Amino acid sequence: MTTYYTKSHEWIRLDGEEATVGITAHASEELGELVFMEAKDEGTDVAAGDAAAVVESVKAASDIYAPVAGVLSGFNTKLSDEPTLVGNDPEGEGWIFKMKVSNPDDVTSLLTAEQYKSL
Repeated sequence: MTTYYTKSHEWIRLDGEEATVGITAHASEELGELVFMEAKDEGTDVAAGDAAAVVESVKAASDIYAPVAGVLSGFNTKLSDEPTLVGNDPEGEGWIFKMKVSNPDDVTSLLTAEQYKSL
């Protein structure tokens, strides 16, 4: 599975029409230790760039944006008890939400790993 990135530091991994979304290690480092997370309700339609979740750290609160359009289909419930998973494994166990994407080809407009690293 290929991972794509946004300029606002989200990543998305697509498996057919289902996608897993989180924040990058860079974003996690910038935020610091996370203390709270909340996502919009399952079934919520989001456009690319819409806020789909909020994370709060000891430093600040930050919106997490949908990289592409779709419908939110799940939240990483482990994060309710262990928000530090995002900092410990941001692109693995620390994923934030899942979504069913409207058009899987939309990910091609996002950044590749190499393009993201060059930011």
